[in-house]
Order: sequence, then C-alpha cells, then structure tokens
Amino acid sequence: MAGARGGFVEKAKPYIAMISLQFGYAGMNVLTKVSLNQGMSHYVLVVYRHAFATLSIAPFALVLERKVRPKMTWSIFWQIFVLAMLGPVIDQNFYYAGLKFTGPTFACAMSNTLSAMTFVMAVIFRMEKLDMKKVRCQAKVAGTLVTVAGAMLMTLYKGPLMKLAWTRHASSPAGGGAAAAAAVAIGGREWFLGSVFVIVATLAWAALFVLQTHTIKQYPEHLSLTTLVCFTGTVQAVVVTFVMERRTSVWTIGFDMNLLAAAYAGIVTSSIAYYVQGLVIQKTGPVFASAFSPLMMIIVAVMGSFILSEKIYLGGVLGAVLIVAGLYSVLWGKHKETQEKEAAAKMALPMAASKQDGGIASVGDDAECNAGNGVRTSSGGRGAAAAAAASAV
Repeated sequence: MAGARGGFVEKAKPYIAMISLQFGYAGMNVLTKVSLNQGMSHYVLVVYRHAFATLSIAPFALVLERKVRPKMTWSIFWQIFVLAMLGPVIDQNFYYAGLKFTGPTFACAMSNTLSAMTFVMAVIFRMEKLDMKKVRCQAKVAGTLVTVAGAMLMTLYKGPLMKLAWTRHASSPAGGGAAAAAAVAIGGREWFLGSVFVIVATLAWAALFVLQTHTIKQYPEHLSLTTLVCFTGTVQAVVVTFVMERRTSVWTIGFDMNLLAAAYAGIVTSSIAYYVQGLVIQKTGPVFASAFSPLMMIIVAVMGSFILSEKIYLGGVLGAVLIVAGLYSVLWGKHKETQEKEAAAKMALPMAASKQDGGIASVGDDAECNAGNGVRTSSGGRGAAAAAAASAV
C-alpha cells in the first residue's frame, strides 16, 4: 500500500511542478502589469529583473560548474552577446511594452505562438527537415498556419467586450482604481501597437532559441550560460535605458510594488522556475512541459479580471483558441517525431551490439553514439512555451 502511494506521488510530481510553475508565471505577468500601470519604466524593470536573476543564479553556477565550465572564446562571447541582445533587451522590452498597451491575458495568449515561430525559423535555417508526405510534418505546418491566423485575429480584430460573471460589478471604471482606468484608456491604436510589440518580442525569443541550440553545443553548462546571458543582458539594458530614459528619477525604486515585480520576475521566473522546469524536462521531455502553457493563460485571465479589472474582448478569446489549437498541433507533430527517433534508436542499438560481437566494435560504437544524439533534447528559458520552442528546433 505504501509502495503504491509512493509510486503515485512520484508520478504526480511533474504535474504538480508544472501546475505550480504556471501559477508562478501568471503571478509575474500580473505583478508586472500592476508595476507598469503605476508608472515604472519597462526599460528600468528589465535592468532590475536581470540583475536579480544574475545574482540568484551566479552562486550556483560558480559552485556547481566550476570544474566543468568550458573556456571562453571570442566566438562564444559574441554568441552570448547576441543572445543577451535577443532575450533580456529586445524580447523583454518589447514584451513589457506590449503588456502595458494590451494586458497580461492577451500577452500570454500571444506568447503561445513561440513554438510555431521557432519551427519556421528552424526550417529557414535548415535545422528542421520538412517532409510533407509525413503526417507529423503536415501537423506542424497546419498548426503553424492556424497559430498565425490566431495571432492575426487577435491583432486586427478586437471585438465586443466579454461580460464575465465575476467582473460585472467592476464594469464601471469609477472606483476601479488605476488598473481599471488604464484598461479603459487602451484604444484601437494602442491595442494594435501592443500586439505588434508582443509579436516582435516573440520573434526575438524564437531567434534566441535557434541561436541557443547552436551555442549550447559549444558551451553546454546551462547555469553558467544563463548567468552570462543575464549579466550581459543587464549591462546592455543599462545602456539602452540611459539612451531611452533621460530622467534619472526613473531609476528610483523603494520597498514597493516596483521592487516586488523586479525581484519576483528575476528570482522566481528566471531562477527557480528555470531549475524546476529543467528537472521536469529532463524527466519527461519538453513536449510534456509545453502542454501546460495554455493553463497559464487561463490563470492570468482569472487573476487579471479580479486584480486588474482587465477587460477581455471577443477577438482575443477567438484568437487564443486558434493559437492553442495550433500549439497542440505542432506539439503533436513533434511528439510523433520524437517517437520515431526513439524507435530508430532502439533498432540501432541491437544492430550495433551484433556488429560489435562480430568484431566490428568501432562501427557499433559510432552507431550507438548517433542513436543517443538522435533523442537528445535541450531546453532553457522562460515558461512552458519556451520548452515548446526548444522541442520545435
């Protein structure tokens, strides 16, 4: 009885971890939106977030990877420089700007296009082979098209306001505070600009994953690489902030919501979540982790409507449904591809063993190494959607 109970707990751990992470990511989006509504510069928020992330990850990288850290070369340095520019600088600044102009639910829904965008970039750079005769490739392409259609619908069609049962009492902005007033102030132009900003952020994020797939082969220590990217991104973000924000007062931060938003985003979503998600992906694979991504959108929608009096429109709901449908289509195609690779690896191992028994040991060793490489996956980054992007490459 105790053994069965222990087995159930062990099987339930990945589910509990991923559900908890979605609540953590949802909290980051809501806290960030509150901070931006209160007037904090998103440029400064990016600086503080990645400063917290660097300080929280660096000790673990220094201790756990001090003996295995690869030598730094100019090639690796420039790759880290570009990764920092794509992630902490371009992705985060455009995402926060889009979040300010739209809302956390919209931004989370649009982030689910990451897997499709990464797949397209992987095909363009010939990292992904496309055989349209296979059903899994057809599923990936169809999912990508449906995802793009959903993103276009969310961007170009706002639609009527959705009346939610628990938000009817907050339909009037009077007495709704700064959050409600900010929600009402968002017009058609701001909505379109916010949509474009989130799309640009997601494109930068997808490009980061494509480049990271190459960089991780030369610099395979994840903690050290993450620390260097966060630190370099912090320095770059400081320079960008000095250019874009001429007022020194924007740097002022006290023990308030602004500090909480920066610390929470840096420590929880960029450090703890990175470690926990890495453990889950190592045990279950990136496709499992990616499947929980839409849950964050639902949690954010409920939290946002309660805390921020966020208004949800029909266009956003319809677009989100298309994006989630496309996401699962891409993930299904990737899951089938992974199954094919695992089956091929299992068939290769007996062949390698028989050849080794026949006196051709070196050929068997090569086949085994290639089989192992065929099923190896790597991931890292922000949220379950990031795992989807890693699995799409």
